Amino acid sequence: EQHINILLKQTLTRLCLSLSTTNIAKGGKVDQSSLYGKGVPERAIDGNRASKWGDDSCTHTHNDFSPWWRLDLQKQYKITSVTITNRRDCCHDRINGAEIHIGDSLNDNGNSNPICAKISSIAAGASKTFQCNGMEGRYVTIVIPNKKQYLTLCEVEVTGETTGNTPVIGGKVDQSSLYGKGVPGRAIDGNRASKWGDDSCTHTHNDFSPWWRLDLQKQYKITSVTITNRRDCCHDRINGAEIRIGDSLNDNGNSNPRCTVISTIAAGASKTFQCNGMEGRYVNIVIPNKKQYLTLCEVEVTGIETEEESEEYVLRLDGRSV
Repeated sequence: EQHINILLKQTLTRLCLSLSTTNIAKGGKVDQSSLYGKGVPERAIDGNRASKWGDDSCTHTHNDFSPWWRLDLQKQYKITSVTITNRRDCCHDRINGAEIHIGDSLNDNGNSNPICAKISSIAAGASKTFQCNGMEGRYVTIVIPNKKQYLTLCEVEVTGETTGNTPVIGGKVDQSSLYGKGVPGRAIDGNRASKWGDDSCTHTHNDFSPWWRLDLQKQYKITSVTITNRRDCCHDRINGAEIRIGDSLNDNGNSNPRCTVISTIAAGASKTFQCNGMEGRYVNIVIPNKKQYLTLCEVEVTGIETEEESEEYVLRLDGRSV
């Protein structure tokens, strides 16, 4: 028995070491402030540290003000480290002064999340590792703040362990009414396209207290709700909307506890609201006590299944022969 325990401990230790050193960036989604030439943001997670522009493995933005590159890990991680490979053949000092931000918010394109590190310099063609000491977040953003500059990254590698806080995928949706083809399911289609003609935004009629509701099918501790607003028209219609979370369908779910009041979301922007573990099966967005159209181009929810659900799952597993 002692021998088995020792083997188990050694195996678990090796497993933990493997998890903490695996590059988790490869499976993510990426974006950047602009595109120069063929320097697409995906080049930074192609698994190739080649560092000359002609190698076709480096990203490149235009000469933007506060240029940025962002990695969406699809779920929340405790980030151990971020390794950046700099360009070799030209302009290696462009990276000087860049910042690495980690968190769950898309406000300011993720650039308002907490800072892991400030990059003083990275030698030409070199790969440099920055320790983030378990900072938690879904998004890793690299930004050169408050100046006009090109941002080029030849590889970005991230290590960390999942926290269990994941995007809530699926669910059933409903809304107070239907205008045109703006069905409620458009808000959870995985597409942040924000023009009406993109066929990815919901739309109600000019209702009194218009609402949209997501039924998660089970109770979650909701960490955050991210809303993408319409770009081509009427972005101020969302002003004053409320996010409500709970288990009740009274007043179509609009009487559940309030997570936040939305003062404004810029046209076409995605804004994240922290709900700090509020528990509920239903997530409602409602514009209370006024006549208005409600349009949502995407709604993303992150959270953890409540303990009650987790315990039931364990009991079902225990009841099976393994």
